[in-house]
Amino acid sequence: MTPDHGHGDGHRHHPEILRYTAFSADPEGGNPAGVVLDASGLDEERMLAVAAELGYSETAFLTERTGEGAYTIRYFSPKAEVPFCGHATVATAVALAERDGPGALEFATAAGQVPVTVVREGGELRATLTSVVPYVTEIGAADLAEALAALDWPAADLDPALPPRIAYAGARHLVLAAATRERLADLAYDFARLEALMRRLDLTTLQLVWREAPEVFHVRDPFPVGGVVEDPATGAAAAAFGAYVRELGLAPEAAVLTLHQGADLGRPGTLTVELRAGDDRVRVSGTGTRIG
Repeated sequence: MTPDHGHGDGHRHHPEILRYTAFSADPEGGNPAGVVLDASGLDEERMLAVAAELGYSETAFLTERTGEGAYTIRYFSPKAEVPFCGHATVATAVALAERDGPGALEFATAAGQVPVTVVREGGELRATLTSVVPYVTEIGAADLAEALAALDWPAADLDPALPPRIAYAGARHLVLAAATRERLADLAYDFARLEALMRRLDLTTLQLVWREAPEVFHVRDPFPVGGVVEDPATGAAAAAFGAYVRELGLAPEAAVLTLHQGADLGRPGTLTVELRAGDDRVRVSGTGTRIG
């Protein structure tokens, strides 16, 4: 959509802004997202303003319906547009399922096509997104040293079994594994320093992880480039982490990983990551519910 810079429908249209949380069935848990099911009259400037006013880490906007269950979707943090956001995708899918019933959806994102299925399990709606084809790449030694300096994490506090990598499944994330839960819990980073590094490396979040068991992880996601100190539940990073686990052979070819996130913020959520044999893409699922 072309911005109209304030002299078209983009500033006359007052969209209905829904509030949902993703990766929790409790409105007080998971990661809140704004959802605008009809953003056809909004330009980029207005979408950014809505996201900034709402103040959640992301707000999703359905800008066009392209077919049965098919939509173009855009994601804005309070500071910028992002190519893909997992928790806002789950939130939007749950919102659509509440309106239209569970089933199959297809979202056209800036990163590519993202299919989503929504099912009702008991009284809860659960959405599963399928990522774009991911990749995993090395991070240079100087960039890694800068990331650790910004976090104030000594290199000795990292888990050598889970080496640092940049992973992508719709957005780029730096995966850093803490050797202990205490290291993960102690997060007080230099916001401006980390933001500068992340902008230079085109990172959306840092995926900080601690492995509790072979397929159970605790994760945290600093998000300074979005104007948010920490994201409570990060679906895009979970998808990227699934690709990382596969690339490094840390789980079987077909595996289900459980990621616990948000407990340190008082908003606990659970993300389920599925790897399938013969399919490079990563599936991320979770519940969602309306806030208020």
